[in-house]
This record gives sequence, structure tokens and C-alpha cells, in this order.
Amino acid sequence: MKRFFQFLGKGLAVLLLTMIVLDVLYTVVYKQSDDRNKISHLYHSENQQYDVVFLGSSRVNNHFVPKYFNDRGYKTYNFGITRSRLEESALMLKLMVERNYVIDTLILQVDLNINTNDHSEAIRSLFMPYLHQSKTIREHYKDIPEYNELLLVPFYRYMHYDARIGFREMYASLVHKETNALHRDGFNALTKNQRPMVAADLSKYYPKRNKAYEEIKAVCKANNIHLIAVTTPMCMSTINRAYFNHIQKVYPEIYRLEDAVTDDQYFSTCGHLNEKGAIEYTKAVFDQFFKPRN
Repeated sequence: MKRFFQFLGKGLAVLLLTMIVLDVLYTVVYKQSDDRNKISHLYHSENQQYDVVFLGSSRVNNHFVPKYFNDRGYKTYNFGITRSRLEESALMLKLMVERNYVIDTLILQVDLNINTNDHSEAIRSLFMPYLHQSKTIREHYKDIPEYNELLLVPFYRYMHYDARIGFREMYASLVHKETNALHRDGFNALTKNQRPMVAADLSKYYPKRNKAYEEIKAVCKANNIHLIAVTTPMCMSTINRAYFNHIQKVYPEIYRLEDAVTDDQYFSTCGHLNEKGAIEYTKAVFDQFFKPRN
């Protein structure tokens, strides 16, 4: 029995040591890679100065064209991330503050993402390699149920989020395999047009006060960032377009721009613009809030 426990103890010690070594190796790789996604790019940059940044989900990632602003004298970047929610946008903004970004104006998408206070598990995983290095990330996630395991158990966060930051992604980061996430100042265009257009159904969406949006407003106020919250286009066949009326009842300060682009020729799907539509929408936003500097 004594030998059994000795064998078991040695096995557990080897397992623990292996987990510690793997944790260190994965973290070192992610710490030197800044070209795979917008979160790694943000974490590895500092002291940036932007006239305008864009934050939100795919309805920012695919809808705002920084070049249109840049050509008119504004330094901008699209930090929108497909599948993200307002919670992830709030953490992105707080990381910008931590990394000493100076931002004049934040344009934030607030429409379909305001109907929930939940998070995106897929996007949350992309912050995990930097959990030990960033106080902002630790503070943001300190109240989630699995926080202690993620922080204290070696390699647990990489196993827990293996699909997003496991071996395959670690290896791609190690060899600096490029993605298109950072091309065109963060704008990722949709080109395929779906015909006929399938109507989106917003009947089950209910706008409500959102904790992350409130946090974003507070961070902007504390750091003298001008916040412009906007809705983004949906095709005209969308079921229950009255949803947007309800948004403004909850938050009257949100600018209604869901009708800035309406023609189906500008949509890839009912809820997403194609590249021509993105240019039209970006132009509408620019014309409403900005003037050319050159």
C-alpha cells in the first residue's frame, strides 16, 4: 500500500509539473504573438492615439470602414469582433485604458447586443492567455464561477478553452500564421450576397438596461472619451423592426441609424451589410457626426 501511494504521489507530481511547464510554454507563445486577432493586437500595443475607434460585434467588424475616416484626416481603427457582446466590448475598452491609449471618440454598436447581459464564451477565451499578466482582465473576470480554477490551476484555462486557445491556435501563433483580422485597419468586408434575402426575426428580442453598456459609459466619462452609441442597419424585411423603438425608450441617447442603408443590394444577409453597404453606412455615420479635416 505504501508503494502504491508513493507511485500515486510521483504520478501526481509529474502531472502537476507537466501542467506547469505547458502553461508556461503556451503563455510565452501567446505573449510574443500579436498578429492573430484583435485582442492579441490590443494587448501587445500601447500608447496608441486614435481620433475614433469602433467597438461592437460583427455588425461593427463588417460595417465600419476606417479608410473612409482616415482619408478625411482621422486616425481610426475597427476593433469590432464577430460574436462578441457588450461585455467583451467593455473589457476591450478597459484594456485600451490599461495600455495607455488616447481616444477622442468611441463609436459603439448598441442594438441586438443590448437584449442580454450575457457574455460570449468564444471571445472570452481569447483573453485567457493574458489572465496572469493583466490586472484589468483579472478584475473583469473575478466574479465568474470558474475564476479561481482559471487563475490558480496551471494549464486549466488552456484545457477549458481548448477549441479556441488550445494546441492548434498556440502552434499557429508560434509560427505567426497570419489571419485577415487585422487587415484594412480591422475592417472585414462581406462580399457574398444572399438571394433571396431571408428576413431576420427580432420578435424574441427585448431591449433592457445593460450592465456592460453602463460600464462603457462610465469608462468613457472617466477618461474624457466622447461616446457615440449607434444602431446599425437591418434589411427592410426584418420582422419586428419596432424593436429599435424600444431600444430608444430604454436608452434615449442611442442614435437611430438602422435605416441609414435600406436597399437590399447593400446587404450580404438581412443583418449584415456587404462591402458597398459598409461604405454607405460609414459615410452616413461620418456625415452625421464629423467633418473632413483635409
